[in-house]
Amino acid sequence: MGELSVKHLLGIKYLKESDIQLIFETADHFKEVINRSIKKVPSLRDITIANVFFENSTRTRLSFELAEKRLSADVINFSAAQSSVKKGETLIDTVNNILSMKVDMVVMRHPNPGAGIFLSKNVKASIVNAGDGAHEHPTQALLDSYSIREKLGDVAGKNVVIVGDILHSRVALSNIFALQLQGANVKVCGPKTLLPKHVESLGVTVETNLRKALNWCDVANMLRIQNERLDISYFPTTREYTQQFGVNKALLDSLDKEIVIMHPGPINRGVEITSDVADSKQSIILNQVENGVAIRMAVIYLLASKIK
Repeated sequence: MGELSVKHLLGIKYLKESDIQLIFETADHFKEVINRSIKKVPSLRDITIANVFFENSTRTRLSFELAEKRLSADVINFSAAQSSVKKGETLIDTVNNILSMKVDMVVMRHPNPGAGIFLSKNVKASIVNAGDGAHEHPTQALLDSYSIREKLGDVAGKNVVIVGDILHSRVALSNIFALQLQGANVKVCGPKTLLPKHVESLGVTVETNLRKALNWCDVANMLRIQNERLDISYFPTTREYTQQFGVNKALLDSLDKEIVIMHPGPINRGVEITSDVADSKQSIILNQVENGVAIRMAVIYLLASKIK
């Protein structure tokens, strides 16, 4: 078994392609474990992990917690909404108080971009970024690429379009980095108001016509509109957005080829995709959820091996 080139998982941009392959090979092993009747391994019995969430999250937090418990780690859950952060305590003080309980690893979601990087320079534990603002969400990008690899055999050479709110999406940025590192071709598609100004400088192409983008791609990753981050109106109405950038079954069936549909969740059914698309055989959305646990087990296991 190899080892990661990093001590923390702060973002895809700090990983090498060999790190991604190692995470995938480790996840293959853990995927087999979570499909057994006894789903636990004693790998991390002496490791304590704190899940520190300064932003609401259901799926990511549950997925990490399940991954940690499957590895037999001790788990502490910390939600900022019920904490001294409300009383003005700083990020470092909060985390240091948690670390004084002899915690080895911190899985953190934070509304500020770069919070994980800041923390990694100021505390001794291993840090896993579970999403920092609109910056990165590395484990989501890893599970997305892993799901493509599982479905299509390889990520290299595949055409992947990311559709929707690219501007506010940490999933989009991490996915662009991860897909390019593995040799995929990436396009982004959405209203011009929801595309970052210099997005082409990331090496992606822009397509504002959804049908053209779908006819080009092997995989379409449909992002939700992040209403909680939209401080102003970026498009006239949700209905208009859906007409131009939503995928329904009729559109899917009218394409030149069969494409794979992905979604990082939670889905706004009827906005970016209709229910019959989300639940169709071309959709791998539920595979993504299952793969999320295996990928997070792999990341935690590989980082923990550097702690001992």
